[in-house]
Amino acid sequence: MKRHRGKFDPNNDQPYELSRSRIENFFKCPACFYMQQVEGIVFPSIPGFNINEATDILLKRDFDFYREKQESHPFLISKGYSHLVPFQHENFELWTQSLHFGAKDRMHFDHLDTNLRIGGGLDDIWLNQKTSKIHIVDYKSTSQKKDNGPINLDDHWKSTYKRQMDLYVWIMKKKGLNVDDIGFFLYCDGDRFAENNFLKKEKALMEFKMTLIEYNTNFDWIEETLKQIYQTLRLEFRPNHSENCEYGNFLKQSFNNTDY
Repeated sequence: MKRHRGKFDPNNDQPYELSRSRIENFFKCPACFYMQQVEGIVFPSIPGFNINEATDILLKRDFDFYREKQESHPFLISKGYSHLVPFQHENFELWTQSLHFGAKDRMHFDHLDTNLRIGGGLDDIWLNQKTSKIHIVDYKSTSQKKDNGPINLDDHWKSTYKRQMDLYVWIMKKKGLNVDDIGFFLYCDGDRFAENNFLKKEKALMEFKMTLIEYNTNFDWIEETLKQIYQTLRLEFRPNHSENCEYGNFLKQSFNNTDY
């Protein structure tokens, strides 16, 4: 039978495919989630983050070099993590592909209680040679507007990043891999305060300050959220927008209707 994705069909008994980003949409606003998944409404697109994509590609290329040699990266060694080595696995490249995660051996898990297929795409995996466990790694890129020192995960909006890591570690555990609860964020911070000249004779060189952050995952929210998603997909009417939903507030103002 044809894969169940896109607009939800209650008569399709195949696992309904939901990416990590769509689950995050539900977490932020059930109404917007319902509009996309049940009503099939296409939301306005936003430009791609090409610089972020470029740093992801370059980081993966660097770690792939040491993955092939099965050695720790000099950056990790300098941070006291010489026991971490880029992980080798026959399905590793498949796990990094976020699109079409429904295919065999991709990074997904079928949640039987809700008939949801949950998946996404990993940035990297490191093997802990001390414990024989693997750590899920997520690359992030930014450029802080203030020279506030090392990056942390304290900002409220970074809870999205935490849930992303929670879900990816949870999925890989469900797939039967020996995954550590600790995940890593590798942050590239474009240094706009660097003293060196940006523009050289033939090229421009931007410096990045690198921060490695350990994060202890939390799975407490996942099961309950999946159950709520299951129920929301089967509602006859759209639920209310979350209080802080930008789209919901825009619609209220546009239609001058506080009950929208």
